[in-house]
Amino acid sequence: MKIYTRTGDTGETGLFGGLRVSKASDRVSTYGTLDELNACVGVARAAGLAPEIDAVLATVQSELFTLGAELATAPGKEDKLGIARLDEASVAALEAAIDAADAALPPLKTFVLPGGSAGAAALHLARTVCRRAERELVALMAHEPVRLVLVHYLNRLSDLLFTQARLANLRAGVDDVPWAPRKSTP
Repeated sequence: MKIYTRTGDTGETGLFGGLRVSKASDRVSTYGTLDELNACVGVARAAGLAPEIDAVLATVQSELFTLGAELATAPGKEDKLGIARLDEASVAALEAAIDAADAALPPLKTFVLPGGSAGAAALHLARTVCRRAERELVALMAHEPVRLVLVHYLNRLSDLLFTQARLANLRAGVDDVPWAPRKSTP
């Protein structure tokens, strides 16, 4: 199988199920952002995170691929994918991972800036890309059918990435970077 097909040379791409769409469509943009998010998670994993964090993120990467596959499918053809799609149990698993990480962390007393260890900084970057993917998915929902559970998933995933970033700092022995607001001048 060749990597290049030349079928996208006119600015269109094919969705699973046969539909051709513009590469500038909201659907393609959204699953492209999910691909970017998955790459960001991969960068974070390559930073040498603690095994407990890496295991959670390995599952997340697979689930992001599943989510992207659903969005890369022509509306109404999702059942032909032949894979188990994300559901509320997937969201609940993210919540359980958030709770487990949060239980190990000191209470949050201030806003934190993205940073600390290399792994935490990469997870904070992934969190911001996740928020963008969520916004793009909501925009897509305004004119195309999208299951609401996918929005739930991305919303929880950004929270998970935040708690995993804090946990990465804790496991690396690095403090979170607190936000120190500027003092107002009279």
